[in-house]
Amino acid sequence: MQHIHRRKIISLTICLFIMLSSYAQHGIELNLPDHDEKKYYFGIVLGYNTSHYNITHHPYFLDRDTVQTVNSKNSGRIHLGIMATYQLSKHLDFRFYPLNLIFSEKKFGYSLRYPNEQSTTYEKQNVESIVMSFPLQVRLKSDRIKNFRVYTLAGMKYDFDLASNSGARNSDNIVKVNKTDYGIEGGVGFQFFFPYFILSPEIKFSYGLTNVHSRDEKLIYSNVIDKMNSRMILFSLHFEGGGK
Repeated sequence: MQHIHRRKIISLTICLFIMLSSYAQHGIELNLPDHDEKKYYFGIVLGYNTSHYNITHHPYFLDRDTVQTVNSKNSGRIHLGIMATYQLSKHLDFRFYPLNLIFSEKKFGYSLRYPNEQSTTYEKQNVESIVMSFPLQVRLKSDRIKNFRVYTLAGMKYDFDLASNSGARNSDNIVKVNKTDYGIEGGVGFQFFFPYFILSPEIKFSYGLTNVHSRDEKLIYSNVIDKMNSRMILFSLHFEGGGK
């Protein structure tokens, strides 16, 4: 399932890139010619993300006969935010998101076999999150080709889960997730210059470095898990202003 979501996002990115690059190279008029001289500018971001947890089994998992398997499946949601960009040079800039909300849902699948039962039972759990994410990124940009440019990015992030104290998340039989997470990010994007704004489609890969699992030995769904690290793919459309 994870591979299907990745292929969909990558295919959408490629199709959008082909259409926009054709437009950018068709016209001969250079849009926003002084943009590279601007020190800073702002914009908004809208996008779609797909996420799951990378699960490490606890040694207790091997001693349990009830839980046969446990996995985390991809699920898609949206994200939106406000971004600020400071240009360090013609080919290098620094980007920060003062407001960035990521709506996500992590799906857990368990196969269970209870004593004295021949058949296997399948259970599902959904953990919904509203994450306030604060990424800090550095972008390396190519030379501008008419109204088109490509860039790569890398950076770090700090995440705070606003939904961690919700009633549904505090249910006794739900896997508990910590509020905060740190991670690294990397990706690629394209800038298409229009007369009054810049459209930047971008695909980014996000890797959580913190174990966000709050293990509960009394909970059958939790005690078989040792670590959970977040994994996310984000497809975003940045609408950037001309700047000052």
